[in-house]
Amino acid sequence: MSENEQSVLLFAKNSHVSFTNNRAERDLRMAKVKQKVSGCFRTVRYAQAYCRISSYLQTMANKGYNPLIAIQMALAGKINDVGCE
Repeated sequence: MSENEQSVLLFAKNSHVSFTNNRAERDLRMAKVKQKVSGCFRTVRYAQAYCRISSYLQTMANKGYNPLIAIQMALAGKINDVGCE
């Protein structure tokens, strides 16, 4: 079996792996909504800032953190206290 076929069937071996890409699609949805509503970003810098902030907030939400608490943690410089799963 090739490496690609193994990764496609990874969900069959590991129960923590989802068999759909719904989470990835849900994570991208807000960026697409923002693009649709505003049309575009004025500069690349603003686009990068939006992506970085929204990525952080989505990650923290996936870990079970309230977005306001996540923002407070980031402003206080305590994002390293979260650790990895």
